[in-house]
Amino acid sequence: MRVFIDADSCPVRVREIVCKAAKKRNFLAIFTANRPIPLPKNRNVRFIHVEEGEGRADAFIKEQVGAGDLVITRDIPLAAELVEQGPLVINDRGELYTKENVRERLSIRNFMKELREVGLYDSPMGGFGRKEVKAFAATFDRILTQLEKQSRKGGTSE
Repeated sequence: MRVFIDADSCPVRVREIVCKAAKKRNFLAIFTANRPIPLPKNRNVRFIHVEEGEGRADAFIKEQVGAGDLVITRDIPLAAELVEQGPLVINDRGELYTKENVRERLSIRNFMKELREVGLYDSPMGGFGRKEVKAFAATFDRILTQLEKQSRKGGTSE
């Protein structure tokens, strides 16, 4: 089992949770970004530094990920593509993306982007506090447990 993290915008607290879990539960956590990300020294944690440029980290994740893996990203277009490939995908707030909900999330995201571009909406950045960290940790733990069970049975996430 591997966990891929789209690390360019991943909150520090989420990185800490993932790194601790990787060590404790013995899975490989692969952080991907186009800039250096501080990570603890841990044999279960890897950092892949991709070239500067739009979508380079996304492309690496799409090339490497497979069924039975987990991806953590707040990039909804990336999540939409990945859900079709078979891995489980969550965001840093603990929301699980599924084939049933990701297209709706993408549509809302695109609509809000259009509103911002024409000046009709100025989105306040939502905070990332204890509530969001707790939601992420709960979902992450639940999905890791699910993937571990499937791995022991020799199955995949589908």
